[in-house]
Amino acid sequence: MNVLPLTPPGRAPLRVLTIAGSDSGGGAGIQADMRTFALLGIHSLVAVTAVTVQNSLGVKGFHEIPVDIVAGQIEAVATDIGVQAAKTGMLASSEIIDTVADTWTRLGLAGTVPLVVDPVCASMHGDPLLHPSALESLTARLFPLATLVTPNLDEVRLITGIDVVDADTQRAAARALHALGPRWALVKGGHLRSSAHSPDLLFDGADFYEYDSVRIDTPHDHGAGDTLAAAAAAALAHGYPLPDAVAFAKEWITECLRAAYPLGGGHGSVSALFRLSDG
Repeated sequence: MNVLPLTPPGRAPLRVLTIAGSDSGGGAGIQADMRTFALLGIHSLVAVTAVTVQNSLGVKGFHEIPVDIVAGQIEAVATDIGVQAAKTGMLASSEIIDTVADTWTRLGLAGTVPLVVDPVCASMHGDPLLHPSALESLTARLFPLATLVTPNLDEVRLITGIDVVDADTQRAAARALHALGPRWALVKGGHLRSSAHSPDLLFDGADFYEYDSVRIDTPHDHGAGDTLAAAAAAALAHGYPLPDAVAFAKEWITECLRAAYPLGGGHGSVSALFRLSDG
């Protein structure tokens, strides 16, 4: 696959900020984001929103970071180091979501720095990662600031009430997501298990863009959503037009799924490490 260009040694690479939770098992969350950023030649900036207690079998609990610390992390890196793009992952509560939205706007980043919102609501095991009361804050406060939203099908159902089972319901879901305010909405088809393919659908309010790949048959897909959103943010930092950024992210996650490995007694992780042996 074509990968993003690396910055020559000694020169500052592009910077992308992840605003998300920490995964103690290292498969998803900030750890997955930083792995993709590093292997795409991006310098990672981090605002930790929560610390999770989890492994390959599931999430045992989490602790939210105080909102002033969340805001402080974003401001510290944005005002000194600079941010070319950002993504969000686990935001845990309405208070944290409101803080992220307020800080993003106050710093003048809204509309100037691409923001990919991965609306993390639950882990792949079904363990909650977002308080139910926070879902409204997510869609009302953060979606209107988003360049791109990237929910999986379970998250689409929670947000829109639409159960995506085929191409028609996927289009209806994309329209419903876009109506909540993001510039672009991506409805991922990775959980559409009835299909031998993994069809993703992008919508900008006028046109649909379709992305397809053969489904990779692996149980080890922990961190797939984080990794795709991180790759899209990295491509946006490089100046890719949004449809091209999604195409790149789709290729990237397909290769990461192909390289996925077992870990612990449950679901293993997708692997961006394939680039270390690429070409």
